[in-house]
Amino acid sequence: MGIDVTDLRAAIARHGPVVRVVIAALRGSSPREVGAAMLVWEGGQSGTIGGGALEFAAAEAARMQLRSGAERLQTTHALGPDLGQCCGGSVTLWSELFDEQRLADIDAPNTTEPNTIEPDINKTVFLRPLTPTLDGPPLSLRRQMGLARSQGQRPEPQLCSGWFLEPVHRAETPLWIWGAGHVGQALVDVMAPLPDLDITWVDTAAARFPDHIPDRVTQLPAADPARLVGHCPENAHHLVLTYSHELDLALCHAILQRGFAFAGLIGSATKWARFRSRLANLGHRPDQIARITCPIGDPGLGKHPQMIAVGVASALLRQTATDELKKDRRA
Repeated sequence: MGIDVTDLRAAIARHGPVVRVVIAALRGSSPREVGAAMLVWEGGQSGTIGGGALEFAAAEAARMQLRSGAERLQTTHALGPDLGQCCGGSVTLWSELFDEQRLADIDAPNTTEPNTIEPDINKTVFLRPLTPTLDGPPLSLRRQMGLARSQGQRPEPQLCSGWFLEPVHRAETPLWIWGAGHVGQALVDVMAPLPDLDITWVDTAAARFPDHIPDRVTQLPAADPARLVGHCPENAHHLVLTYSHELDLALCHAILQRGFAFAGLIGSATKWARFRSRLANLGHRPDQIARITCPIGDPGLGKHPQMIAVGVASALLRQTATDELKKDRRA
């Protein structure tokens, strides 16, 4: 969770100035967590802070902010009495107007500490005051900046004494989808909105891709896709679902040689039995081959492309959540 510069830039390019509304703090029960955000422009919005009366009121207030030109606003809402919701908590919203010029503030060197310019910190965190007249940031936020600088620790979004600190969002899970057929398109539709996935989508020709590719997705036509595998990160997640069994096999062979966090192959039990035999003949050990999941998805959901996509997305989210938990325990 963090401020997503890619989404901001795309929204501004399409709609002009936008207001980003983010849950900056909360007490008690809330429909979303601290850091949840939405973008609002005249005539539309994207993302969600939980829906219902809170989101409706926040969107209307954001459009008023667009018209007034106010750069930053901080408001607190009691969900029960103020909005007639049953959550029983209160939510503090940070509403910030962005255009092309203000978007550049995220990339500017940090100058919130006297006589200090930190050109690398801006790439990981974004710290700003509610008003320009505030003194420097409180000690707790300075410490968070220091940890980000010295140890690479990503802070949680936090509001303190009129200052708001957020990590700059980075998609940390590389996902390579091999094949742009019906299942590949369904997978991209389901997974592209997930903020932690850095998706690369590969097929043998540009004509095999749909006309519209989501902003978060890198389209990569390649006459020989298996040759690209050597350039993939070793912690990549792979989903292999091309139009050709021979190409699927070549990709599985290359992925096993490269190393990976997860690899899934579309196919039947019969296809997988043949692939296991052929991969063994190519020199791969049974324990290595067993790391490839086939079939992908949840067979109980059905074989429709969207059903497969939902099952695959669910499995991938469970695995990445488990990986994050293991990483936190090691830290």
